Amino acid sequence: MGDLTAPEALSRRWAEIIADPVMHGLPYKIELNARGKIEMSPASNAHGRSQSRVCAELLRLLPEGEVITEASVLTSIGVRVPDVAWASRRFVETHGMATPFPRAPEICVEIESPSNSEGEMQEKIAAYLAAGAEEVWLVSEQGRIRFFGTSGESATSAFGIRPLLPPPVVTP
Repeated sequence: MGDLTAPEALSRRWAEIIADPVMHGLPYKIELNARGKIEMSPASNAHGRSQSRVCAELLRLLPEGEVITEASVLTSIGVRVPDVAWASRRFVETHGMATPFPRAPEICVEIESPSNSEGEMQEKIAAYLAAGAEEVWLVSEQGRIRFFGTSGESATSAFGIRPLLPPPVVTP
């Protein structure tokens, strides 16, 4: 795919991956980097629990929109897949369920995993914001939520909500 791919080429590559039966059922989150190369990262059960808790909170606090897990988003660093996204009715009316979304939904949430570096997370935050997200949430393994907007990190959500996540389950 060359050095840097055009958005159309990344979208076509993403459609190929979705249609490829070899890719179905893999226990990994799949993303594309800016060069169209596949990146995979495994998710733990704790990660999945956090993802479902964030979904429940977004549905409770912002019921007028759509909550989408693993929504693919075309960004400057490739097709990225936030663990959870919240899209307003207007966003859904405009973009439907285009795959990947040509711009980011209003809220993109990344749940940190031990394999994530701070640099990688900062790169994703910047990419989602540049792609149109109004806010990016970074959720730690302990359930702490950090909020990021175009002005940087904030102590509270710009959406005027206070999401609460339960503490992590301690594994024996």
